Amino acid sequence: MYVIDGTPIEQWKQSHPLLDPLMAAQPCCWINEQKRPFLAAQPDLPLKLSDMSDAASRLARFAPFIALRFPETLDNSGLIESPLRPISHFKAALEKQYGRGFPGQLYLKCDNALPISGSIKARGGIYEVLKYAETTALSSGLLKQGECYSQLAAPEVRALFNQHQVVVGSTGNLGLSIGIMGAALGFKVSVHMSADARQWKKALLRCKGVEVIEYEEDYSKAVAEGRKQALETENCHFVDDENSMDLFLGYSVAAERLKIQLDEQNIQVDAEHPLFVYLPCGVGGGPGGVAFGLKQQFGDNVHCFFAEPTHSPCMLLGMYTGLHDQISVQEIGLDNKTCADGLAVGRASGFVGQVMAHLLSGIFTVNDNTLYKLLVLMKDEEGVALEPSALAGAPGPFRLFDEGQSYLNKYQLGDKMDNATHIVWATGGSMVPKEEQDAYYRLGQGLLHG
Repeated sequence: MYVIDGTPIEQWKQSHPLLDPLMAAQPCCWINEQKRPFLAAQPDLPLKLSDMSDAASRLARFAPFIALRFPETLDNSGLIESPLRPISHFKAALEKQYGRGFPGQLYLKCDNALPISGSIKARGGIYEVLKYAETTALSSGLLKQGECYSQLAAPEVRALFNQHQVVVGSTGNLGLSIGIMGAALGFKVSVHMSADARQWKKALLRCKGVEVIEYEEDYSKAVAEGRKQALETENCHFVDDENSMDLFLGYSVAAERLKIQLDEQNIQVDAEHPLFVYLPCGVGGGPGGVAFGLKQQFGDNVHCFFAEPTHSPCMLLGMYTGLHDQISVQEIGLDNKTCADGLAVGRASGFVGQVMAHLLSGIFTVNDNTLYKLLVLMKDEEGVALEPSALAGAPGPFRLFDEGQSYLNKYQLGDKMDNATHIVWATGGSMVPKEEQDAYYRLGQGLLHG
């Protein structure tokens, strides 16, 4: 018999009925009854809009260096950003697949196309490495306030950074962003990678001169070993995917940039024109940071939902039970195995779960077969190649209307949905090797048409 927090799970099920489908790895949807109006929730948050502004300013300072070292960012003057695009053909295909439509317009936030490392981790991961570089360079005197950051590419600065180490535990994409930017700056980088990390990601990191340490266990083991190495190493910075405020703030900057894109496309967001955003979730830092930023920008007019694999619903489990990082999916009998490697996390970030406690609208789960099918539809209808995890948010509008009617009723949204904007956040895919992408596609085709 399974036990949660010292109590037999059968007793928990009496007050937590979603535990049954969670334990059976069935798709389910949880609506967060603890969500508060944004103004009421804001005083309890550990970070503010000013913290986001500080992070945005730091990224702007680094833009000359980024443009110098990564020519793919030149057109955007060293800004690491992705497009927002309508996906009406995918919406039509989705509606055909589900046998019904949904009101509002559907868009794709293309973080799969973020330059440098091709995933949402290019926001938080790269930001944290840049902040560490800034701190190190300023304290050494090789960089002074107000100077152009392009000089961080100078040999003497690179030699300084080479005396320092950056360490992270990762399922894949965070390791890519940390490793690529860390190596570009000159840091020694060690990435501890879990069993579910793709081999091509490990190979790419090694080509960049990054040390990759592999484990047969899952994400939690990789993080623990990375933390241990950092504690034992001098001049070493550990990127703590579970608790880092710097990672979180790096992700949050996406919100003010999204607001600019919405304005450019004349997409209105207000009480009569609600915004719904569906974010794939692993340990929680990426979607948590983005959701935090969106709430700062749009307040009660934005509704954020996380999406997790049915075999790795760690954030849903942690927030639903209130135990956050004190419970893992393995403790309720799940194996934490999924094709969505970036989301294969058994224990959620307690920091993110507590920040999201009064901000997040809800969480839903998706099975692997659905991810593969949606991958095919996205490629066929929009020509966008994503990795499976990046499709997790795509069923969001249907899940909202099927299982979230209580939410729509509570916030009096029913008569406003024709004016709604739905954004699926595509978290990765552009760097997936063609042979692997083709294999995903063939598998999805078999499931879709078999």
